[in-house]
Amino acid sequence: MKSRIGDLNLATAEFRRRKPRPLLSWLSFGAVVGLVGIIGFKFPETALADVADPGLTITVQVDNYSQASPAVLAAAEHEAGRILGEAGLRAVWLECSMVPSAAEPQGPCQKAPEATEIRLRILPAPIQNKFQDTVFGFTVHPVLASVYYASAVRLAKSDDAEFEAPIILGCVIAHEIGHLLLGPNSHSVAGIMQRQWERKQVDQAMTGTLLFMPEQSKLMRAQAQTRIGLQKP
Repeated sequence: MKSRIGDLNLATAEFRRRKPRPLLSWLSFGAVVGLVGIIGFKFPETALADVADPGLTITVQVDNYSQASPAVLAAAEHEAGRILGEAGLRAVWLECSMVPSAAEPQGPCQKAPEATEIRLRILPAPIQNKFQDTVFGFTVHPVLASVYYASAVRLAKSDDAEFEAPIILGCVIAHEIGHLLLGPNSHSVAGIMQRQWERKQVDQAMTGTLLFMPEQSKLMRAQAQTRIGLQKP
């Protein structure tokens, strides 16, 4: 398997140029998480049947090695699921314990991922200092995606709005899952698959408009269909 490191870059200087933020930025983090519950977040699954084809379902096994709380992670998964749903895919989130259960030693998280399953790691921060301020995550094809929680928090703090971290983290998760489904060299000049995120992209993220492009959505649905065909009976 070939790994691709350093796929999402951030122009940090641009974020520190303070501009008026949308109304959402006046809400507290607690209010944001509360809104997630009000609009119908279903834990641990994200179901968007009104948008996504229920037949095109991917299961995301989540290993949280970071300081992200369950509430933050739930909000991030909800946002990532919404973005994937807009592309026509249904995401089911499976929270994996760091300590295998004696009662279920061979549970879903202990098995190798199937064709329609993705393994997502929430890591604390980049290990290599030279990537500290620029890398949000990386993928190892065909099933492993990793994102850095500290990078999402840092981006939110640079915007003087730490409560934005769950939404930004959700966008980064969707971006990395997009790489797994779209393949190498899948950055674009617009939408969520842009390599570099600046003020405009963060505003789009906070207003729910940082999405996959139509052609990317089509390719992702085709890839999901191919993976379903490879699924073991």
